[in-house]
Amino acid sequence: MSFSDYIVYVDESGDHSLTSIDENYPIFSLAFCIFRKEDYTRTAVPILQDFKFRWFGHDSHVLHESDIVKRRFPFSFLQYDRIRDRFMDDLSGVLEATSMTVVAGIIRKEHLTRRYSSPENPYQLALLFCLEKTFEFLQSQDEGEASCHVICESRSPREKPGRGKEDRELELEFRRIIAGDHYLQKHGSQMPCFDIHFVSKLANSCGLQLADLIARPIGLRILRGHQPNRAFDIIEPKIWKGPSGQSSWYGLKVFP
Repeated sequence: MSFSDYIVYVDESGDHSLTSIDENYPIFSLAFCIFRKEDYTRTAVPILQDFKFRWFGHDSHVLHESDIVKRRFPFSFLQYDRIRDRFMDDLSGVLEATSMTVVAGIIRKEHLTRRYSSPENPYQLALLFCLEKTFEFLQSQDEGEASCHVICESRSPREKPGRGKEDRELELEFRRIIAGDHYLQKHGSQMPCFDIHFVSKLANSCGLQLADLIARPIGLRILRGHQPNRAFDIIEPKIWKGPSGQSSWYGLKVFP
């Protein structure tokens, strides 16, 4: 099988627990950032690297949305308003200039537990929705058969990427979905083009860092739609509109 012209980077926001739901963030958000590899290598990576050189003098720091928001090292300088405003303006410019297609799944956990007596794992549900939409996107680009890698941050930090319990459980569910064996899938819904690859949380992957920056703003847009959300305003035009440009929300699944 030949390699696809596209690659997918994945990140999440919120936890998938249904027994202890955070009342301040009772959702789970999963974001797929789909890049044409040529755009990724020629545009996305240089833009992000240039940003790091401007702000740190080197490119070894990893951008994590939670560290930026909470101003943890190496972002402690963001405690100063003027510097923070400049930094966020520059970072917004990076997101705006980056060419990518976004597919996302948002699981409203409180709604899920009220509606179903034995609800599915939120991560697994969001993964199903995102894989289905991404496969549809690839088909629309005549890329439904070439091997497309889905890059995920390892969820088992004490083990080698892909070897820990959580990673193995996620890969098992991933394999089940692409084989068309999930009970929510229609018969014959195989997606054999996908392959999963786990990367350490410490890896300086530009794609994973960009995915990290968009998962939470999308979740917040669903959770608190009335609040200003500058990041989502930048992300929204990148959400897949469907094979015929049907809707700006076509690639965003909210459930239930």
